[in-house]
Amino acid sequence: MERKLVTTTRDCEARLVPTGDPITIPAGTFITLTQSLGGAFTVVVEGNMARIAGPDADAIGLAPEVLEFGPANADGSVNAEHVDIALQSVYDPEIPVNIDDLGLIYEVDIQAQHVDVKMTLTAPGCGMGPVLVAEVKDRVMRVPNVHTVDVELVFDPPWSRDMMTEAAQLELGVF
Repeated sequence: MERKLVTTTRDCEARLVPTGDPITIPAGTFITLTQSLGGAFTVVVEGNMARIAGPDADAIGLAPEVLEFGPANADGSVNAEHVDIALQSVYDPEIPVNIDDLGLIYEVDIQAQHVDVKMTLTAPGCGMGPVLVAEVKDRVMRVPNVHTVDVELVFDPPWSRDMMTEAAQLELGVF
């Protein structure tokens, strides 16, 4: 996406990248939109990169993207395919590939209405952890019948480019 200068139309909650600290971007603030993928938005505000969640898209003049899961399981259980859809909607704020295709999701365990996710980062020192963990929790909580979500960052085994899907490798030119 080409960078785009926009003005916030209302106060807007965001998370600083890479720390994940919550901030409020006041109405009337000029920001630069740098990435719009998966219904979340990476922006530069006052020299800092921040992440705006999809439900706040209207604050930057865009329509919110709604996750489509299909019908919920009638028995109240969590549909694993719905969890996959949610995870594939999360994009690294700096890389135009979803975290599942990047190979960052190591394990998903569904027990009743609870989902445990074990994931990693592209590097142990990567500061994106808090931002990605918060977004994974938010997206998985939108899945029908999910009541709680825990996300654990793990670094064993260490992530490598070999964990990416072929499509992700092609997108990033590392195939």
